[in-house]
Amino acid sequence: MKTIRVLVVGLGNMGLSHARAYQSIDGFEIAGLCSRGIAERSDLRAEFPGVAQFNDYAEALAALKPDAVSINTWPDTHAAYARMALEAGAHVFIEKPLADTVAEAEEIAALARAKGLKLVIGYILRVHPSWVKFVEVGRTLGKPLVMRMNLNQQSSGAQWQVHRHLMNSISPIVDCGVHYVDVMCQVTGAKPVSVHAVGARLTSEIDARMYNYGHLHVTFDDGSVGWYEAGWGPMMSETAFFVKDMIGPKGSVSIAMEESKTQSADVDSHTRTSALRLHHGLLDPDGQFVTPDEIIRMDDEPGHQDLCNREQLLFLDAIRNDRNMDSHVQDAINSLRIVLAADHSVRTGEVVRL
Repeated sequence: MKTIRVLVVGLGNMGLSHARAYQSIDGFEIAGLCSRGIAERSDLRAEFPGVAQFNDYAEALAALKPDAVSINTWPDTHAAYARMALEAGAHVFIEKPLADTVAEAEEIAALARAKGLKLVIGYILRVHPSWVKFVEVGRTLGKPLVMRMNLNQQSSGAQWQVHRHLMNSISPIVDCGVHYVDVMCQVTGAKPVSVHAVGARLTSEIDARMYNYGHLHVTFDDGSVGWYEAGWGPMMSETAFFVKDMIGPKGSVSIAMEESKTQSADVDSHTRTSALRLHHGLLDPDGQFVTPDEIIRMDDEPGHQDLCNREQLLFLDAIRNDRNMDSHVQDAINSLRIVLAADHSVRTGEVVRL
């Protein structure tokens, strides 16, 4: 079958991991790499010898005419870069969020459909077997559900620089929140109806209009509720930075991670699941639990690079086998709608009705 020639634009943490995936997967070929300041990246020349390099995205698109483009740049460029790729006739893999606004995201989705091109958004938890199991178990707990999730990151050095740069265009509850709100939507299968959020600016190193800590609440039409919390910076606590659990009438399921073995800024810790703890809430006539908690071990779970490989295998399958990605894209837009509503709530103090 035809080899898919990919232009990789943006070569930070995620872009580099995706480039490594394209390099290792039979069926992809890296047509070129594009990044600002790429001339100073000796690491790229060493790891991807002979691959064309560009510091201008439009120039790279015109020169290479790739079959696909992998967009891993700063969030405020996503919609424009996706539109350029689709207009050039290229399939698109794009890191989240798809766009800055729901309207832009819907325009990109419509353009991909009109052109008959594939659009895949980097929702990495959807290819993680442990998180797939987490969703599956959560659906057995009955309704309504209470879903509690957070991902706080105590960042310093280079990671704090990345976070500060990200906050030029996006807040933590938007950037990371799409993943976990998407999990909530998968588990409930219900329609989100309202969002309320609060935020705080805990540092003078970011724009006065931005906040580096946020906390959202979302309600669903089946009575389920969820909260998500995210904060970035050197002031964040390493205590309880990773909470992921769901509670229903029949019991609860939690991701049990050994926090002593990791740090909140470690990218692998953002998906790691040492085990799932399933709690059964049924009591006997004496008021005692009928069934003890179950520990569902997640041995040999994939690391960050393997998860990126899985995302690109999904992208390759979508292209080669003409998979319908409409529901994938619509789910991404739905979670984006919720976190952008949360961002609006932080800035206005209003409850947003969806």
